[in-house]
Amino acid sequence: MSEKYGIIKVPEELITKIKERIQGTEFNSIDEYATFVLEEVVKETGEEEPEEVFSEEDEHKVKERLRALGYLD
Repeated sequence: MSEKYGIIKVPEELITKIKERIQGTEFNSIDEYATFVLEEVVKETGEEEPEEVFSEEDEHKVKERLRALGYLD
């Protein structure tokens, strides 16, 4: 199944900050990071299906990603 993509305009200053933030993480592009962040925001607003319970492995992956982004020590 092929996903369709649209275009979102983002200020250059923000793009520069995102490039710095994703260095050394598992994000391979600004688009991948932006998609992840937007999906998380949409989940928080309750506009998607109810959140599933994370397995311990999923929780570990999320914590590692947050550590890599500097949100956790």
